Amino acid sequence: MNPRALAAAAAAAAYLAAHLWLTIGWRQAALFAVGLMAGVALYHAAFGFGGAWRSLLQERRSAGLRAQLVMLGVTVAVFLPLLAGGELLGTTLRGSAAPLGVSLVVGAFLFGVGMQVGGACASGTLFTVGGGSTRMLLTLAGFIAGSVLGARHIETWHSAPALPPVSLLQSYGPWMALAASLALLAGVWLVVSAMERRRHGTLEPTWRALGRSELLRGPWPLLLGALTLAAVNCATLALAGRPWGVTSAFALWGSKLVAATGIDVAGWSYWQSAARAESLRASVLADVTSVMNFGIVLGALLAASLAGRFAPVWRLPWRSLAAAVLGGVLLGYGARLAYGCNIGALFGGIASASLHGWVWFAAALLGNAAGMRLRPLFARAS
Repeated sequence: MNPRALAAAAAAAAYLAAHLWLTIGWRQAALFAVGLMAGVALYHAAFGFGGAWRSLLQERRSAGLRAQLVMLGVTVAVFLPLLAGGELLGTTLRGSAAPLGVSLVVGAFLFGVGMQVGGACASGTLFTVGGGSTRMLLTLAGFIAGSVLGARHIETWHSAPALPPVSLLQSYGPWMALAASLALLAGVWLVVSAMERRRHGTLEPTWRALGRSELLRGPWPLLLGALTLAAVNCATLALAGRPWGVTSAFALWGSKLVAATGIDVAGWSYWQSAARAESLRASVLADVTSVMNFGIVLGALLAASLAGRFAPVWRLPWRSLAAAVLGGVLLGYGARLAYGCNIGALFGGIASASLHGWVWFAAALLGNAAGMRLRPLFARAS
């Protein structure tokens, strides 16, 4: 173990949880704890979307994507009956739905390119930062900058041609929507499994026996990470009233920094809704997404410290650093255009039975394929 990093992470987590409980309320503290759980799971299971999709496209290995499909299937089975009810213990519930248009497709494609150039997705950036990756600090900085740029340009992109949101839940009810969603997930499972069997003869497992010490110190099998993240999204819906998200916080953090320089960020179209305008004025600790993101970073730091793998490296090749920044900007800009990232748009959208989640998935997968062709330019393995 790394005792100093472990003590620092535990102290910071305890202080922030207590502060949130006393100043904002138990619900915000609980969402922070959910973020901690997400950080531990993401780190111990090495649960990244970019690496899993690269394995599929390059090596025809589908274990990572199959674990993601299980995660989606479990979550949609919980989400749809709850969303159909519209309320849980006094909390109004809403799913994730977005228009189907140019902005969605272009944004998801750019995000996919950024996943491969930058080396991570949205959740992956946070948990690798918490795990001690100094390179990912630059990806995060680029992510924030790209998010601000996307927020600045959002009016132009959202005025491009688009169809209204399509919700299977609203169109067909919870049970037909659930059947259709599970059928689509099963179809993707069969296709990627066939691809792997054709290349390798057998399927790489997503589960293995887990030793007692591994539960605390890792590594976890992919399937355990998938089930934990499904629980994270369900808990977020129950506590916050909407699906888990990541990248809106980056636009908030960056816009607050820009506003501090005297620029009228509040006048941008992105910040005109009442909820966003209030978040821009309030503390970041009042923002659910920000608090959960802080939890992910600290949860990953706890996990890395327990595993004895927290060891930041400060000397990195310049090409790798350039890729980190460029990839981060593409991730941030793409996420704003596409109404979210691999968590908010894909995970939340598909779990809510919104077709925009599936369109995001297809466009981002194409973007990953394009991004893989750019990786050698930055001295990264193709």
